[in-house]
Amino acid sequence: MERYLRENFYVQPKRPTEDNLRRWRSAVSVVKNPRRRFRWVANLAQRAEAEQKRKKLQEKIRVALYVQKAALQFINAANRSGNYMLSKQVQEAGFGIEPDELASIVRSHDTKCLEHHEGVEGLAKAVRVSFQEGVSSSDIKHRQNIYGTNRHTEKPSRSLWMFVWDAMQDLTLMILIVCAVVSIGVGISTEGFPKGMYDGVGIILCIILVVLVTSISDYKQSLQFKDLDKEKKNVSIQVTRDSRRQKVSIHDLVVGDIIHLSIGNIVPADGLFISGFSLLIDESSLSGESEAVNVDKQKPFLLSGTTVQDGSAKMLVTSVGMRTEWGRLMETLNEGGDDETPLQVKLNGVATLIGKIGLVFALLTFLVLTGRFLLVKILHNEISKWSLNDASKLLNFFATAVIIIVVAVPEGLPLAVTLSLAFAMKKLMNDKALVRHLSACETMGSAGCICTDKTGTLTTNNMVVDKLWICEQTKAIKTGNRDDNMLKNSVSEEIYDLLLQSIFQNTASEVVKGEDGKIKVMGTPTESALLGFGLILGGDSKFYNEKYKIVKVEPFNSIRKKMSVLVSLPDSSNKTRAFCKGASEIVVKMCDKVVNAEGKVVDLNEQQRKSITEVIDGFASEALRTLCIAFKDIEGSSENIPEDKYVLIAIIGIKDPVRPGVKEAVKTCLQAGITVRMVTGDNINTAKAIARECGILTDGLAIEGPDFRNKTQQEMEQIIPKLQVMARSLPLDKHTLVTHLRNDFNEVVAVTGDGTNDAPALHEADIGFAMGIAGTEVAKENADVIVMDDNFATIVNVTRWGRSVYINIQKFVQFQLTVNVVALMLNFVSACVSGSAPLTAVQMLWVNMIMDTLGALALATEPPNDGLMKRPPIGRNASFITGVMWRNIIGQSIYQTIVLLILKFRGEHILKLNGPDASSILNTVIFNTFVFCQVFNEVNSRDMEKINVFQGLFSSWIFLMVMASTICFQVIIVEFLGAFAQTVPLSRDLWLTSIIIGALSLVVAVALKCIPVPVRNYVSTHHDGYEPLPTGPELA
Repeated sequence: MERYLRENFYVQPKRPTEDNLRRWRSAVSVVKNPRRRFRWVANLAQRAEAEQKRKKLQEKIRVALYVQKAALQFINAANRSGNYMLSKQVQEAGFGIEPDELASIVRSHDTKCLEHHEGVEGLAKAVRVSFQEGVSSSDIKHRQNIYGTNRHTEKPSRSLWMFVWDAMQDLTLMILIVCAVVSIGVGISTEGFPKGMYDGVGIILCIILVVLVTSISDYKQSLQFKDLDKEKKNVSIQVTRDSRRQKVSIHDLVVGDIIHLSIGNIVPADGLFISGFSLLIDESSLSGESEAVNVDKQKPFLLSGTTVQDGSAKMLVTSVGMRTEWGRLMETLNEGGDDETPLQVKLNGVATLIGKIGLVFALLTFLVLTGRFLLVKILHNEISKWSLNDASKLLNFFATAVIIIVVAVPEGLPLAVTLSLAFAMKKLMNDKALVRHLSACETMGSAGCICTDKTGTLTTNNMVVDKLWICEQTKAIKTGNRDDNMLKNSVSEEIYDLLLQSIFQNTASEVVKGEDGKIKVMGTPTESALLGFGLILGGDSKFYNEKYKIVKVEPFNSIRKKMSVLVSLPDSSNKTRAFCKGASEIVVKMCDKVVNAEGKVVDLNEQQRKSITEVIDGFASEALRTLCIAFKDIEGSSENIPEDKYVLIAIIGIKDPVRPGVKEAVKTCLQAGITVRMVTGDNINTAKAIARECGILTDGLAIEGPDFRNKTQQEMEQIIPKLQVMARSLPLDKHTLVTHLRNDFNEVVAVTGDGTNDAPALHEADIGFAMGIAGTEVAKENADVIVMDDNFATIVNVTRWGRSVYINIQKFVQFQLTVNVVALMLNFVSACVSGSAPLTAVQMLWVNMIMDTLGALALATEPPNDGLMKRPPIGRNASFITGVMWRNIIGQSIYQTIVLLILKFRGEHILKLNGPDASSILNTVIFNTFVFCQVFNEVNSRDMEKINVFQGLFSSWIFLMVMASTICFQVIIVEFLGAFAQTVPLSRDLWLTSIIIGALSLVVAVALKCIPVPVRNYVSTHHDGYEPLPTGPELA
């Protein structure tokens, strides 16, 4: 079976090829209800159609962007009259421009129309907004009524009745409904009313129950996915509103909002550039063109859906929602659905294989029953005599064959994966992990390596300045209230002023007043720590920004590892000053002078360089992040920021404590056979100190990025297994490491990232984790999971749930295959030997619901247990149906089949049944025993290897509810619905007999689990060079 599944039903977890997707679809056969079975499967035809639409729209946008509709602009300018008329609605609202014209200015890059409205400032007046104050919160609803909301057209969600309709499309249920209707007609004419209609009505009622339970379960799943989808789209952006900078949801943006853009942001609406520095925009998502575009006051047009590749800016929102090109494009983005997961595909293969076997058995059962019936008629010379009773019998034979197909085709297998994933994703969302791609939940169960960032993931990201080296003195900084004299007594006024100026002007963050009137910093944690330190020293950002005009900014990014700014000096028209801050080693190399103990600028000699390096190493060994601050005065006006000959002002040590629980989370990973590697841009000594504290760095290797990237392939293969820490790394180093781990060592790799440049590594990894707080939108778009609290422990929790999903599906498969085998064998052998099937159509439909919808609900939603993280990861190529599962399936099937067949053929004698209703009582006992065998086998399936299957039972409330409802409904069917289900009430002794025979399967399970099963290894050698422990669910 495993070979068949690998050849026909295998897809890659990420970005499967279209050939792969088409291959498994063509291999699927014996499908009862395609609409339900393939609901969560991508529609390739719809997707191809949407792709064509998208390409046409992109081409149209590309023409608009690069040809700029010059002729149209000329015509518009010629037709634009001086008596420009506004609609009554716009006039009454107090605005000076129509929504469609405002939208077309940016969409068409219409510079003529922009000039006609007196530029960006003129449009700001037309939409009644001030660049300093922004939109007023009280005006939001008003603006939305005129200019629209920032939401795109979405497909309406499906109602419960649509799921009911889908459930009714099951071919076998349709056939059974026809059989039931015919049975009612034949029954009434032969047995009279109402007795003759009981069989047919019983089938119809059971079908209604199956359809309702199935559709309600599917509807609840769809609601879970809808909630997750809503959470995915909930992105925040910084705006100026009510005269202060604040974060709002992109859905709440309105025309006139002043948005603050920085590296990694996705532009959330169409707009115009107000001010900023070095803004570089990637428009490939709209136009398909890969070359980034510079946006400035000469070319101020910003389009929704594009990405900020570099720089920062403020923009004025001019159009939102469906008035933007991105809004139109978004209509096509989700057409065709998401790719199916590997487990969904694999279980479609299992369902196909078992369905074929079931079809053969159903056909054989029908032929045997019909053959025996005809043989009896021939032997009694009645072959030419046919009555309605004979027709009713043949109809019952056909219904039995159809029912065997209903039970034998495990339609619920692929859907159980979706149910389990939906349940896990909902729970993970509550635990601060937003799963963007279904397959990530599955794949995380196989992860053997996690490459994690340090800052914010292993540490708290609550940074404060802890130490300062300035004028050859090291000072410990006490955080708390403002202290103007902290440095004034030991540092000259000039150096003190330089330090504050560098802090408040060389920054991408902003000091703002909150709603409560308190001062706070909006920006990254590092910037917040520095600005907070400046405020403690008594500095004032407004004073410096008014006194010194910023000429140019080079924002920090993970490649430069520094930020620089050029400011003009007020006392001279041709003098500028450059400030630089960043990674200590990089900034120190750029300096040739330093401020000495007397506060004088002196040349930096080798001895001083050595002592500065010692200071940096000393700070780093205390697990402090180190930053250097430098300046350079430049004679003559210049717009280029220099790269050398700076004066070193200070070295700052920033404290970022390790998160509580991280050490325990790392220990859990190591126990689970998962290697944790730290990849950080920080100083190697800081990285090593934090790694030791977390338990990541033990006796392994710590290396710097420049050394790593210069290694040969052979050297890489030698050092990567021992590598535990990589410091001063570039995003490209992370990508290289992930590629080598996946290709050379066959590892399933999870990687974390927060910056724009982490996108390639997140894309390349098997599972990409983006940080929800510190992460850019570009990183989140390329990730599979968003860690909402930026906590490493959350990543470990995703791993736990990933393993749980895999194991839960295996439990359900084991349970369902056992029911399939027993139902097939019982009906087939009984038909061959006695000429009748022991279980009626209604009874088999109830059994099908127990093993399909209810079984999936009970087993596929079991919460993870601690044992899951005490075994190695599941191998990349591990068999899904393992030897342990086959042992349990075959053993339980043999026990149940033998017991039920003994009851069928010797039951009356063993149970001492006599009288006219002995046969009805026996058949009821067989049905009751069969159901209780499945109830107790469901309990057995909770753990495939351990003897104690009751551990954690009372924490799994869904399982308990399913068990209780199954037993209650079984009592109702047997005791009260006999007319429809063809059962009779049983005595207390017979109830006890059925329960005891069912419960004996627990004893059988204990005996089976004592039989050893050889375990096959599928995982490559681990990072430490030792052979891995055996993998698979056997060790759960």
